[in-house]
Amino acid sequence: MINKKFIEQFVASGVGLIEKEAKVTIEGVKDEPGTAGFIFTKLAEAGINVDMIVQSSSIQGESNISFTVMEDELEKVEEVMEKIKQKIRIKEVIYDAEISKVSLVGAGMRSHPGIAARMFTCLGKEEINIDMISTSEIKISCVVKRRDGRRAAKAIHQEFQLNKE
Repeated sequence: MINKKFIEQFVASGVGLIEKEAKVTIEGVKDEPGTAGFIFTKLAEAGINVDMIVQSSSIQGESNISFTVMEDELEKVEEVMEKIKQKIRIKEVIYDAEISKVSLVGAGMRSHPGIAARMFTCLGKEEINIDMISTSEIKISCVVKRRDGRRAAKAIHQEFQLNKE
């Protein structure tokens, strides 16, 4: 008989939580080559480290771009975004300083289908809404409301049996 807990150790090896992040959503950005490069170059020039980035599909020549930064960088981001708005057309910039990022990490994720579905279902059962998702071969990260961050990390820990015994 295969020990499920032993297998899970190879699929997922840990849960990470960053509680003090902020999300910036740029709405109504003209969808054309070079726009994202311009925005993120200006942020980089200001020394701002961007974490997750999600761009929506283009609708009527416009898209939305959301990204996360550490909460203590938010004031600097706001200053840079004001300068960017003077150069390119943006409908609105929305700032949310009340988010956390929870991540499931494990080298076995790339060879085990359904890990993301299991993580998302786990959060859904806890009535935790996912605001953004980012994945790689070895990590799945979700942005959630800050008030839900610790509960999300605990639920994922339990779902993937990562509790130390």
